[in-house]
Amino acid sequence: MRRTLPGEIWRVDFGLAAKVRPALILSDYPEDNELALLVVVPHTTAVRGNRWELNVPKPFLKNPGIFHLQQIQPFSLARFEARLGVLTQDEFKKVKEALVLLLNLLD
Repeated sequence: MRRTLPGEIWRVDFGLAAKVRPALILSDYPEDNELALLVVVPHTTAVRGNRWELNVPKPFLKNPGIFHLQQIQPFSLARFEARLGVLTQDEFKKVKEALVLLLNLLD
């Protein structure tokens, strides 16, 4: 697997009933002395309309669909199948701003 970057969207095997779906990478690629994990936000078409759903239209993502910020989770590098695309800097900035609110990181 090639090195990933935050803001990239990859097809990830979420296992069992969760199936293979796109996921937005949040974390840096792990160093050799770190766990071989990446932190991601999954993309889903199960839209509920709540404040933690972020719609980022891309031609390679199913529509309607959203990144569900409440489902942040780590996954082993072995589960990453293929790079689908990348968010623009502005799109990724919106994700990061929403995560600051979700995780209550404001002073």
